[in-house]
Amino acid sequence: MDWKTANRLAITLVLGTCVLWACSVSYKFNGASIDYSKTKTIQIAEFPNRSSYVWGPMAPMFNNQLKDIYANHTRLTQVKRNGDMRVEGEILQYTQRNKSVSSEGYSAQTELSITVNVRFTNTKNPKENFERQFTASATYETTLSLNVVQERLVREMIKDLTDQIFNATVANW
Repeated sequence: MDWKTANRLAITLVLGTCVLWACSVSYKFNGASIDYSKTKTIQIAEFPNRSSYVWGPMAPMFNNQLKDIYANHTRLTQVKRNGDMRVEGEILQYTQRNKSVSSEGYSAQTELSITVNVRFTNTKNPKENFERQFTASATYETTLSLNVVQERLVREMIKDLTDQIFNATVANW
């Protein structure tokens, strides 16, 4: 066998192996591991705010972000009822507490937190069903008013919460 033939054979084997490997391995960069041949729909219920402290825009912000993350990172069709997957729950807590104290004895930092209870049902794979709580928190300097930082911090916490929920329901890490 001459050098040119051996070189062509090697290239053909490498390319053939790559093609076979690419056809057999499926890696999704969005983090979702869903068998779309079985699972086609998702039902995402509105999460009511059941917290004793309520900031009006928080529940709509959370509900929109939760629906958006599934719309943007999966091919699932969102339905009002009878979804192959169902995500439902409620916002349980929205709290603030002193996180640190200054040398003068005053609060230096305040921590905000949101806790959400989630019930997840996968009708195609019931072993994945769960009910659990997710919490996100953010800290701000007490010299700032809550009104000044609230929207930004709530958006950050909602992003964190919806990422946690998405990962727990469809990423299967």
